[in-house]
Amino acid sequence: MTEHVHMSTPLWQKTLAARPGADPHSGQRERLRTSYTELRRKAGVLLEENARSMPDFTVHDISHVDALWETADLVCGEGVTLNPAEAYVLGCAFVLHDAAMGAAAYGTTVPEALGEQRWYDLVSLAYYEREGCWPDREELGDPPAEIAEACVATAIRETHAEQARRLVDQPWRSSAGNEIFLIEETQLREWYGPLIGELAASHWWPVDRLAGEFRHSIGSLPWQPSEWIIEPLKLACILRLADATQVDSRRAPGFLFSLRRPRGVSREHWKFQEHISRPYRKGDRVTYSSLRPFTPQDATAWWLALEYLRGIDRELKAVDALLHDLGRDRLAARAVAGVDSPERFAELFRVQDWRPIDATVKVSDSPALVGTLGGQQLYGDEPEVALRELIQNAQDAVLARQTLQPDFPLGRVEIRLTEDEEGWFLEVRDYGTGMDEDTLVHGLLDFGTSGWSSTGVRNRLPGLAGGGFRPSGRFGIGFFSVFLLGDQVELITRRYDASLADARRLTFDGPSHRPLLTSVPGQGWVHEGTVVRVRLRTSPYALKGLFSRSDDERLAQLTRRLVLENAVPIHTWEPKAADPEVLPPFSLASGSPEEVFDRLYPPQAAKGRAGEEKFRLRMRDDFVSRATEVRDDKGQRIGIAMLWSSMLHHGQRDYPGIVTLNGFRSDASLSFAGYLAGQPSRASRDKAALVADRSQMQQWMRGQEQRLRDAGLFDDSLQLELAYSLHCALHPLADDIAFALTSQGVLRLSDVPEWAGSRTEIFVGSAGP
Repeated sequence: MTEHVHMSTPLWQKTLAARPGADPHSGQRERLRTSYTELRRKAGVLLEENARSMPDFTVHDISHVDALWETADLVCGEGVTLNPAEAYVLGCAFVLHDAAMGAAAYGTTVPEALGEQRWYDLVSLAYYEREGCWPDREELGDPPAEIAEACVATAIRETHAEQARRLVDQPWRSSAGNEIFLIEETQLREWYGPLIGELAASHWWPVDRLAGEFRHSIGSLPWQPSEWIIEPLKLACILRLADATQVDSRRAPGFLFSLRRPRGVSREHWKFQEHISRPYRKGDRVTYSSLRPFTPQDATAWWLALEYLRGIDRELKAVDALLHDLGRDRLAARAVAGVDSPERFAELFRVQDWRPIDATVKVSDSPALVGTLGGQQLYGDEPEVALRELIQNAQDAVLARQTLQPDFPLGRVEIRLTEDEEGWFLEVRDYGTGMDEDTLVHGLLDFGTSGWSSTGVRNRLPGLAGGGFRPSGRFGIGFFSVFLLGDQVELITRRYDASLADARRLTFDGPSHRPLLTSVPGQGWVHEGTVVRVRLRTSPYALKGLFSRSDDERLAQLTRRLVLENAVPIHTWEPKAADPEVLPPFSLASGSPEEVFDRLYPPQAAKGRAGEEKFRLRMRDDFVSRATEVRDDKGQRIGIAMLWSSMLHHGQRDYPGIVTLNGFRSDASLSFAGYLAGQPSRASRDKAALVADRSQMQQWMRGQEQRLRDAGLFDDSLQLELAYSLHCALHPLADDIAFALTSQGVLRLSDVPEWAGSRTEIFVGSAGP
């Protein structure tokens, strides 16, 4: 028999190796050894095929499997022993745990194995991360090669443990049509196969899950000694730590690096691992060191090595804590040496011609940071912004549920303003997806995250990203704007497919204090979805209250001002109102010019404004005749607007052009009337850059200039007012456009040479005409 590396390890020698001299269990030992050797041979072929499909990954071939027998000895020490049955099961799990790290293990294409729903979710988020926008149906079905390649790698990395569980029972067909199994002996496959699969998958689970999944021991087979009892929890911990600690230059050989030429983060993983010597244990510390110093060009790899080994340190400590708390025998390896500081790490991983300084941003008091940034400091002194963010989040939740449940009947957002003896309260309710506790803690409360595009939401709501859902808000950072309105905030939520018992209540006493998470008290009904209720710091009618920028101090009017297009109905209740006012769904991209104007500049509800309404209708007629569309490269409308001048439209009411973000008001400009779609230029989203590029805006401006000329409105006074805007967009300015006033009259570009040539001094001033 060929001698392989694993066969010389103490773990193999004490369990499955042939014993010199008399061995009462030689037959049983031989049966397990033969089965393992055959599994190792077959899996070696599979692992080689995997490497061809995923060349950027570090080595996951049979040499990695063999090395796990070494690191298992490293982490176990002398105090933890295994019997032959345990060694066989553990060894099989060694073989299979990474056997699905390539396309060959799936028996079909990775997208087909993943399923259309999960694959589309993956592609959708990858497209968003790369392009900054969500893909359409065609792009989803045929993504660019780089995105598809990245998604295959992500899918394999995320599902390889799940797929490894299936490999024990997965048959392959020979050329003669016969079934081939990795574990050929039927009794061993049927008896141990499920446990081997679970163990192989478990290396990807959270540590806390191990105790629940592997709580019971398993007795021996009838032909084995009765003392060959298997302790699955012990094996799961050994596998987990043996795999985690197997990091050295064997995983990233230098010559193989030059052949495969890995890219991106994979390249840095290869570079740091090819520096690492074989680990050893000193006391309860696993010690790694570098074979050669890291130069300045290798600094990124050095920092990655530190973070990677800190991850191994966390794994060792977590497993040790688990075994200690359960009263089980603890493994010998319990931490990694030197990872507590860059300075100590540099003693083991030497650097050359540079010095590592840990200058990463640290947040020592997270609640205080949220208190500093989560309200006025981020969003300014505009309380209406908080209502905008809450409506965005609520609408997104409803749209998400409609994506997952197309026949969902309660697709609306409800907003209420109430007063009682404690003060004024604003409440925003949706009947959307709701949140489970994990989403609350790791999504909503993770300040600065963009929850809808996170991997966590993709995994918890499969089918959402790939189903066409396009969020307008960011329910992580956006939620904290609520503290513009007040410090006392209550959030009650229940996931759409969860029971009443799963409803949760989150209460805040300001952003800088830690919130309180509880189940919902009492036995009352909690609707699916989320309700946010905030006690207002000041009366909504106060000078700096919620209605400070509205015309008639009504909740419905404020909502209309903020929400210029909506995909779901928005119901608003004024104080003491019995029935709501309903803002119906509307799309700026498909509405007629008349409809768009009325949505942007609705008629005033207050009495005594007949003259103002007459002026609005005159302005509306002008908009219908002169406004032109701005379209993107796909032919989609991204604006409809007209150039205008305050000199043409005299009235008490302003009609500024509005820049929208996903249909919500963001920015404004007096240089045009209508709307232009924007994209956020800062976190508060109160300023926006236009979606349209320069050439698209130039085309629109030329069209507007021509319409003004054709209508006979492009006189000198209008030219003077619009000259700067035209110059910025269409540089150079047309020769016949008046752009300045002199003592002799207006000045046009064609007049400048003669006019300037006759003067020795020119004084320039800026003023209205």
